[in-house]
Amino acid sequence: QVQLVESGGGSVQPGGSLTLSCTASGDSINTYAAAWFRQAPGTERDLVAAITYSSSRTLYADSVEGRFTISRGDANSTIYLQMNKLDPEDTAVYYCAEGRSAIATIANRQGALDAWGQGTLVTVSS
Repeated sequence: QVQLVESGGGSVQPGGSLTLSCTASGDSINTYAAAWFRQAPGTERDLVAAITYSSSRTLYADSVEGRFTISRGDANSTIYLQMNKLDPEDTAVYYCAEGRSAIATIANRQGALDAWGQGTLVTVSS
C-alpha cells in the first residue's frame, strides 16, 4: 500500500511562486497516474492538475492553466507542483493523490484514487 506525504506549503505574496512536493513510500509512484487537488475554505475539493505514470500527458484545471506545472522527479518517487503568479484565490489545502485508472478518470472521479496525502496549506495574501 502506497503512502503519500505533501510538503512545501506556506505563505506567499500575490504574484509569487511556490513549489509543492509529494513523496511516496511503500510502492513506486511511477506506476500510477498522479494528481494534485485543493480545497479552499467553504468549497469542495477540486482537481488542480494530473499526470500520467509515464509523464506523457498532463491535465490542468482552467483556473491554473499556464501558471502551474505538474511534473515527476527523476525516479525518486516524487511528484511536484510548481505554482507561479499566485493569487489569493489559490489559497487552499493542497492534496496529492494517485490511482491506477486513466488520467481522465482520476481527474474527474475522486473515488478512483487509491491513495491520498494529508494535505499542505498554501496561503496567498499581502
